[in-house]
Amino acid sequence: MAQDAKDSILFLTGRLAEARLKSTVTEAGLAPGTWSVSNLGIKVAALMTEAIVRNRLKGPLEADRVIVPGRARMNLVSLSSHFGVQFERGPDELADLPQYLGRGGKPPDFSKYDLRIFAESVDATALSVEQMLARAAEQRAKGADVIDIGCQPDTAFPHLEDMVAALVKAGFKVSVDSGDVEELRRGAKAGAHYVLSLDETTLDAVTGTKCTPVLVPRPHGDLASLLRAIDLARKRKIPHIADPILDPVHFGFTTSIERYAQLRRARPDVEILMGTGNLTELTEADSQGVTAMLLAICSELHITNVLIVQVSPHTCRTIEEHDAARRLLYRARADSSLPKGYGGNGLISLHDLLPNPMSDAEIAKAAEEIRDNNFRIHKGEKLIHIANRDGHHTATDPFELFSKLGVDADGAHAFYLGYELAKAEIALQLGKRYVQDSPLDWGVAADKKSEDLTRHAPEGATLQAKEADGARKREKSRRDEEDEV
Repeated sequence: MAQDAKDSILFLTGRLAEARLKSTVTEAGLAPGTWSVSNLGIKVAALMTEAIVRNRLKGPLEADRVIVPGRARMNLVSLSSHFGVQFERGPDELADLPQYLGRGGKPPDFSKYDLRIFAESVDATALSVEQMLARAAEQRAKGADVIDIGCQPDTAFPHLEDMVAALVKAGFKVSVDSGDVEELRRGAKAGAHYVLSLDETTLDAVTGTKCTPVLVPRPHGDLASLLRAIDLARKRKIPHIADPILDPVHFGFTTSIERYAQLRRARPDVEILMGTGNLTELTEADSQGVTAMLLAICSELHITNVLIVQVSPHTCRTIEEHDAARRLLYRARADSSLPKGYGGNGLISLHDLLPNPMSDAEIAKAAEEIRDNNFRIHKGEKLIHIANRDGHHTATDPFELFSKLGVDADGAHAFYLGYELAKAEIALQLGKRYVQDSPLDWGVAADKKSEDLTRHAPEGATLQAKEADGARKREKSRRDEEDEV
């Protein structure tokens, strides 16, 4: 979709990227006359600094927004104030610019969602109140909206009331999850905002409280009993959420999905919850895709609550995955669009949408221009490339390259090159983007390193590791200086 004609963009770049930038923006579909490019006279756009922009960009600017190269490091708030125009950082690679410009020439807004995440702690009975408060803070930081206290069958929970009260006092929304109606009654009276789960025969457990019950069918799978429970709660004017219960694969999964659709048709305005753990925990598959598909069902059926659990190690990022998925699907639904073309929002981890900004042939051509002895490492479609003025070498296995690099006597340099080549090999095998001196991007599957963490050896690192990090920084500095000439 072309950008709004009222919103004009100025792109800042250097000499090497100017022609490709103009071509890329034209292909992205921005209307003529709504954008322009300013070449600030440096060779490499990534070496642009705030001082260079202030000195070489002449105002007043006839643009509503200024996009600077993604790898350039400068104070965008300061520049916005100085020029009176919004400055923003674009993508690292020009190949990603069309996706960045996206709809209306702006990055997608992932700030909105309409799905509430209940994050259950199944081991809550074994936690102290202080431990649960710490757990709740971690869960909320990851995206949880409600802290769910999981009770265990035949396990005493004498401090349940104290735990509920402490969490509520600390500002958390709290739910209690138990198969024991008496524990649910205790949780409701202690101030829990929700209890999971009641049915048409146990609804009295929340009488006299402000607690919202999650209603389930009894017996399991009996949608008629759930509809009766909903009608009874309405008659008693008790706020409620309905959960038809999601079953595991080969134990009623498809039928349970049908129940959610049947419930939505039967009660178009009822608030619904889906517990996703029976799929994410009980299916040995990377949980990001499973989560995305379950939340796609939630998006289509307007299910606005999910109960998630993390027990299996392979679901250790489940809160982050649900948070990313709910934001992506809300955005796509609001745009009446497929959940595609938004950059993945962190939900693509093993592979990348655009793994190769440059082809093997383009990398080889660029290698011919190198005039210094600092190594450039790239990953093409089929090969790993390493080059300096002394040669350009390719392989699929980094071990094939070592003997050609001449670093046998330089342990720190060899360590650095080995580390970078190993990253390139992983990226080649998985179809991921590789950028020298930058960590591989694993989306929400791993914490992202800050720029500082990628530029310094960790505290307590060995002398050899610090020397290797120093070798990396020296080589990068020499490369940058050479590129700027």
